[in-house]
Amino acid sequence: MPQISVIGSSNATPEELEFAFNLGIAIGKERYTLICGGRGGVMEAACKGCQSVGGISVGILPTYDGSDANNYLSVVIKTGIGWARNALVVASGDVIVAVGGSFGTLSEIAYAFILKKPIIGYKTHKVEGLLQANTISEIMSFIKSHLEKPSP
Repeated sequence: MPQISVIGSSNATPEELEFAFNLGIAIGKERYTLICGGRGGVMEAACKGCQSVGGISVGILPTYDGSDANNYLSVVIKTGIGWARNALVVASGDVIVAVGGSFGTLSEIAYAFILKKPIIGYKTHKVEGLLQANTISEIMSFIKSHLEKPSP
């Protein structure tokens, strides 16, 4: 089952939260597994959307105790490694989608390029090589086209 990593801020704007929720719905409807950092904001909104259509959402948390987990995770992975978990969030995805974000998201974008992961963003950091999308439809087309490519 394909895994889509959704990255973004825990302090997102209402617009980013709505977009992330609808993105989660689209990911869940395709029966892709949603991977994220497992906390609030964009992560929680995407998981809530995914779960609302019966999808699976996985949160890779920075803590050992999981107290920072959002309520819409199907699977909780407690790492205890703090921000270093960002590398795991990106490494776990077949395609990466950034929604808004701050410095944590920027670090995940960097990991996506290091790991040569396909990445697309909505109102996120302007980074050379990162395709900016304006709609869920554009993002889902990007995801599907990259999942259909044969592995090297």
